Amino acid sequence: MIGSETAAPEVRRWARELLAAIVDGRSALTAVRHPLGFLCFPAWRGVGLGICVHVWTEGVRAEPTTSPMHAHSWDLLSTVLYGTVGNEILDVDTAAARPTHRLFEIHSAADGDLVRATRRLVTYRIRSHEQFHRGEVYTLPHGAFHVSDVRGEAATVVLGEDRHERPDLSLGTLATTDHWVHRISCTPTETRRAARTVLANLRDEPLPDHLEDRCERAT
Repeated sequence: MIGSETAAPEVRRWARELLAAIVDGRSALTAVRHPLGFLCFPAWRGVGLGICVHVWTEGVRAEPTTSPMHAHSWDLLSTVLYGTVGNEILDVDTAAARPTHRLFEIHSAADGDLVRATRRLVTYRIRSHEQFHRGEVYTLPHGAFHVSDVRGEAATVVLGEDRHERPDLSLGTLATTDHWVHRISCTPTETRRAARTVLANLRDEPLPDHLEDRCERAT
């Protein structure tokens, strides 16, 4: 956990203004259903950088086509807006005598992900489990295999920095082959509903008057 006492309040205020703009129609930002079972609001993209709001909520859970075990190609810094976010950190063994999983590369494009099987067969073990709560900030370096463990309502603001130009990775069964996973955009109604859900969970900190009035009129 880093910087929770200074970074989290500013991040929470930024998230509230972003989502309030969606609710009252000033922003056309659309949420996307992520294959790992959460909604992603892709707030900003730049060269090697990205900022998203991730939301775990009822009716969004999904089963990935490989497994929940994955590693990002980018360094992650995440602030928990509310709820509890857990990570199981994994050690992956590429020299196991009896491999249990195949390593997959995930090549992302605008409309989805090409999930490509490699020849690398592996096993894994759980190294540790960590949990983070509202206001806490955590990091995950690129290449760190993990499983996100979110069992209730939760939301995070995620900053990703890609310095490595490598694909994301996932573990799948030995029999799984190459396939394509499409990203499904939410409708405007679904997007606004999800934004309201996050705002409702952040109402313990009043919005500025002009934003509060707009949200009330939009609902």
